Amino acid sequence: MRILLPTGEATAGTVRKAAAGFDAEVVVTGEIAAFLTPGQLREIIVAGEYDLVLVSGMSTASFAKVEEETGIPVYLGPRHAADLKTVLPRLGAVTLSRTVPADELFAAERREEAYRRIAAAEAAADADLLIRGLKIGGRSRMKVLAEIMDAHRHPDLRAAVEDFFARGADIVDLGFGFDATPAEVRRCFADLEGVEGPLAVDSQNPALIRAALPKADLVLSLHEGNIPDIGAEVAAAGAAAVVVPGETGLAATLAAARASGVEALIADPLLQPAGSGFVNSLQHFTEITCPLFFGAGNVAELIDADSVGVNALLAACAHEVGAAVVFTSEHSDKTRGSVAEMRQATGMMAALGEHPYPKDLGLDLLILKEKRRRREPAPEGEVVEVPPALDGFVPDPAGNIRIAVEDGMILAAQKGRIYRGRTAADLTAALLKDGCVTRLDHATYLGRELGRAEVALGLGRSYVQDGPF
Repeated sequence: MRILLPTGEATAGTVRKAAAGFDAEVVVTGEIAAFLTPGQLREIIVAGEYDLVLVSGMSTASFAKVEEETGIPVYLGPRHAADLKTVLPRLGAVTLSRTVPADELFAAERREEAYRRIAAAEAAADADLLIRGLKIGGRSRMKVLAEIMDAHRHPDLRAAVEDFFARGADIVDLGFGFDATPAEVRRCFADLEGVEGPLAVDSQNPALIRAALPKADLVLSLHEGNIPDIGAEVAAAGAAAVVVPGETGLAATLAAARASGVEALIADPLLQPAGSGFVNSLQHFTEITCPLFFGAGNVAELIDADSVGVNALLAACAHEVGAAVVFTSEHSDKTRGSVAEMRQATGMMAALGEHPYPKDLGLDLLILKEKRRRREPAPEGEVVEVPPALDGFVPDPAGNIRIAVEDGMILAAQKGRIYRGRTAADLTAALLKDGCVTRLDHATYLGRELGRAEVALGLGRSYVQDGPF
């Protein structure tokens, strides 16, 4: 198969190196590969003999007419020349796209294949117990339980619960503090009528647990102090229960819960925070044979580190000790997003199969760092050293613009009018169109700030105009 690889001067060396060993011709079409026009490509194809063309994944032009006139298929290659070496060996074995860059397409294919493997394994897996049809334990994947603390004081509980389910939670746990009343517990569960996912009540107070039955599918937690008061009622309601150790130990508490009639039990050996016995507490998870509850949220909340990596490592620990349910929370700003992160992390563990470690699975939690750095050639030409920008501020006659981020959108306000959009490009285009910017220095400033706002949105961070990021 003869392949045509049109490229730019800046990346020609990288493309030739990747094409070595393949029946491919590299043709330089200009300074930048993405600027290739349909007319240029038509001339090159007509002058040679090719079976397939890979243009830069950065190209925005349509080559449909070129295909129609020449009969040669034109596909998008990778966006970066450095990734071409991973694409060429797969030609003929995969279907490329005319609209999706090859590197993105392959990543999506690997991801979808991983999800298919996870779904197939889950469908075939046995389980130790079911919670509203959800498999727990056995060979089923680890389930993510997300907690809403002080549910009785939440301003929009139903929206919060539905949001957690949408972001990957398998079970949502409603926590009730000591100030909660049975009436408030009943109100909370009544407000969630019709929610499809399993719900848990998080309290050790028998009166509050009683108020949640029979609507609660799972009770957190039973212990030797409350089992005599509430165990039989939990059993009668058919709810599952998480059991925590007491003075007599976890095994004895589990036996007491079974004696009260509760059959669907999950054991919580109590994971300790890092620095306070985390490693030692892991050994207790190997001493119990029933499904295990892994309190990852307590560890993530009590360490000042980005939750993404912490959750990935905690999911790996949970996998190695055979946990059935992983608890996570988003009580602080630093753990915001933990539900989705933990679902992805447990998905990586489920996708392991015969892999010895969670790498190259199609799923990852790489958000700020790259798996592999792309090294494009630096531009060539005369180097001009740029001095520091001059201090001083010249107002734009059109007026100042205040930028903010709210509810997943970028806001740009000027003279009582608020422009609302999702990307810096959208906001910039609208502001220029309406004459909100008249000075070039103001336009470049807005481009920088709107770009920072968009990055903040993508990373789930706060944004303050002119503030440090």
